[in-house]
Amino acid sequence: MMNSRILYYLSIFAVALASCSANPSENEKESKTEAPKAFCLDENLKATTQILELKERPITEQLALSGKIEYNENDLVAFRSLLAGVVEDVRFELGDFVRKGQVLASVKSNDIQDLVQQKRAHQAQIGILEQQLQTKRELLDDRLASRPEVLEIERELSNERIELDRINQSLQLYRASGSGTFGVLAPKDGYIVQKAISSGQSISSDGDPLFSISNLKQVWVMVNIYARNLRYVNEGDAVKVRTIAYPDQLYAGRIDRINHVFDDNERVLKARVVLENQNLNLMPGLSADIIIDRKSSQEKAFAIPNAARVFSHNKEYVVIYKSDCELSVKQITPIASNEEFTYVHERFAEDEKVIGSNALLIFEQINQ
Repeated sequence: MMNSRILYYLSIFAVALASCSANPSENEKESKTEAPKAFCLDENLKATTQILELKERPITEQLALSGKIEYNENDLVAFRSLLAGVVEDVRFELGDFVRKGQVLASVKSNDIQDLVQQKRAHQAQIGILEQQLQTKRELLDDRLASRPEVLEIERELSNERIELDRINQSLQLYRASGSGTFGVLAPKDGYIVQKAISSGQSISSDGDPLFSISNLKQVWVMVNIYARNLRYVNEGDAVKVRTIAYPDQLYAGRIDRINHVFDDNERVLKARVVLENQNLNLMPGLSADIIIDRKSSQEKAFAIPNAARVFSHNKEYVVIYKSDCELSVKQITPIASNEEFTYVHERFAEDEKVIGSNALLIFEQINQ
């Protein structure tokens, strides 16, 4: 009886064991599933993503002032016509690049017609005087004319030739034609930055400028300084300029002039920063922020570029970059900030950088 009971329990155990082997546990199932892959930057996303350096810097306070991009007035040429007339043809548009001496417009002018008529009259008079001079010289040889008579004709002929040269130079200067039109010429290389001329328009020598040219390779930033900030701004101060069109790009310069008379309309002092503009992104008329370092402390901390900060659930984070597939999230604790950087308590390794643009997108991908 005992042996049969033992055999019964052994058979039940064998069945249970076989059942466990045929149906693995949930833990075993999970262990056999693949672990999720780490998020990686693909080529398309990386092309639009800023990867920013991290540096330990002195904690610096900054002063942010408003301003505006303007033309370099020392380079700006405003063209006024020296002659009156009616515009027949305009061959340029606002923003065009033109070369010195290029014909920009043609103008029908009574002044040119008068010059053409004067030229013809002087040419005819010169012909007559040349014939008279030849005759007088022949008579002088025959002692039928006096020397003073010959000299008088020579003087008149010389005056006529001088006057004809003057008229020819004027016609050449204006690129004038025999039909009474003259060409408006570009006075220098540069871009057309102002235009006030169109076909059919009447122009005069005392009118407003027809157009203005600037090479735009160098522009002025006119800075507004309110009275409360005067003590923080001095000639020679290094500044960084940021425009509303390109907020992520900073241009370095210095204040090279401060006006010492308040602007009556805006009630501010104006300061000037001269900036190189080789890529032509600094377009006159753009509003700008001018950032001046005001005070630095001896304390240093890692400076996080403000573009790299990510806000989530009332906390601040950055996305750490080591390689395209080594991305991680790190919480930061700000201790100070300015227009460019947020200084934090945390430390960072030498091989760690932070994501700037697309930081929020990548942050959400990592935390999925």
